[in-house]
Amino acid sequence: MSTLKKLQQYAGKRKILFPLSMVLSAASALAGMAPFVLIWFIVRELFETRGVISSSGNIAIYAWWAAGVAIISVILYFVALMCSHLAAFRVESNLRREAMRKIVDMPLGFFDINPSGRIRKIIDDNASITHSFLAHQLPDLATTILIPGISLVLIFVFNWQLGLACMIPVVFALVLMMAMMGGKSQQFMKSYMTSLEEMNTEAVEYVRGIPVVKVFQQTIFSFKNFHKSIMNYNKMVTRYTLSWEKPMAAYTVVINGFVFVLAPAAILLMGYSGDFANALLNFFLFVLITPVFSQSIMRSMYLQQALGQAGEAIGRLDKLISFSQLPVPANPQPVQQFDICFDKVFFNYPEAAQNAVDGVNFTIPQGKTVALVGASGSGKTTIARLVPRFWDVAKGAVKVGGVDVKNIAPNELMQHISFVFQNTKLFKTTLLENIKYGNPEASMEDVERAVDVAQCREIIDKQPLGLNTKIGTEGTYLSGGEQQRIVLARAILKNAPIVVLDEATAFTDPENEHLIHKALTELTKGKTVLMIAHRLTSITDADNILVIDKGRVAEQGTHQELIDKQGIYNNMWNEYQQSVKWTIGKGVAHD
Repeated sequence: MSTLKKLQQYAGKRKILFPLSMVLSAASALAGMAPFVLIWFIVRELFETRGVISSSGNIAIYAWWAAGVAIISVILYFVALMCSHLAAFRVESNLRREAMRKIVDMPLGFFDINPSGRIRKIIDDNASITHSFLAHQLPDLATTILIPGISLVLIFVFNWQLGLACMIPVVFALVLMMAMMGGKSQQFMKSYMTSLEEMNTEAVEYVRGIPVVKVFQQTIFSFKNFHKSIMNYNKMVTRYTLSWEKPMAAYTVVINGFVFVLAPAAILLMGYSGDFANALLNFFLFVLITPVFSQSIMRSMYLQQALGQAGEAIGRLDKLISFSQLPVPANPQPVQQFDICFDKVFFNYPEAAQNAVDGVNFTIPQGKTVALVGASGSGKTTIARLVPRFWDVAKGAVKVGGVDVKNIAPNELMQHISFVFQNTKLFKTTLLENIKYGNPEASMEDVERAVDVAQCREIIDKQPLGLNTKIGTEGTYLSGGEQQRIVLARAILKNAPIVVLDEATAFTDPENEHLIHKALTELTKGKTVLMIAHRLTSITDADNILVIDKGRVAEQGTHQELIDKQGIYNNMWNEYQQSVKWTIGKGVAHD
């Protein structure tokens, strides 16, 4: 009931269609039972007249009524399905709309821990699962409850001895069904949904990495996580299916074995009562009605499975969109200055045991550049992402212009910060629109200037439509370095006073790296800059360098000061200098 209530909330004005659909489905089921009774009346009439059909008899009337009621049953069920489908489509669309409305308001850190494949699976596929349940299984709910009850009344009214005989397979079938649909089935549904999410996530990552796989002549096995998720799904489903093999075979035999119980019972009844005609007539009716039990029990199994799947789907969707949003200050404070201060900052990711940032203190004066260096996983990116408030700190404060970022209106904070990450994001639209995302109100003159400053002129000039060239299948594709320069043009057009650079030249070739450095120089002029870099030559001119180790500031100072300390940074610098001298020779590597 809790699942149905949750789903009804998304139906809007169409929620009345759910009970209407169930009522119509129940009426259809009742009408569908009538032909069985009418056929019994026809057979009884034939028994009484010894097969002689009289023009004054009731056989023709019964036959016409049976045909008419059967047609009415079909029409009622068709209308019931129309109602359920109309309501289900509204629920499905509202689920997607509401989920996306909340997703776009999520803090940026939400997207760090929820890959796009997982988000798509939970929102899109799970909405489809609820549609299938509401449109097809829910109308059968009334039928599943009503029809067995009516059938039970009929068989005991016509002959209680044969009715008791009918109950033997029903009881065994119910016991087997309860065993199959118990706790193991519910646990499997959770594992099944989790496995599908994992496969979707890894599939998206695999598709994104196909160019790399093809370049290096690898196969699907090079994406071990994708292959592992497929094999885990295969093992889980196969194991679960095999566990059902014997119970399902036994259930199928039992639920379709009414005649093996009814026939001996009817023979005994004939021998005991001596009324062969009436016993045979009742046996004929029971043979017609008993399949209703098997259909109803099978429907209840499918209904319970679909309800469990829908419940798991809506539960996962609720968990996704109930992700804690960052609080918005009731009385936001304006930002007048653009220095950055980390004041004893602690932070740990959700469900993580250790702090990702552990007591960090440093200040970036307005207009100065601070660089973060350190091993992978040391906490550099986490520190950088606390400035634009991807996450809120656990202790301490991150301040911009002396104001805690928690007390700055989110829109204002975003206006003051430009991001350039190592993973560039361009939309499948024109180059002009991609650049103007930085400032939608910018004039063409400003756009042209940003293009020149970002060293993008050659990219634009070689396109047949210039800035109006589309990115993607309908237009052109850009290399990684070219995409990064377009992103830099976007950041330059925004002209924010604070710039966060996260490995901006990590995956670029030497030519693009040179052009990107020129663009970065223009982008960061007079700005407060927090940058992360693995190529240490790109940060030698930074005003201050912080060496991050296990979420803490291990060393800090200018490039020369850190070299003189002969510490971690000096070791990193020496290793870096050795690596850039490496050359590849025949048989051996030389430096």
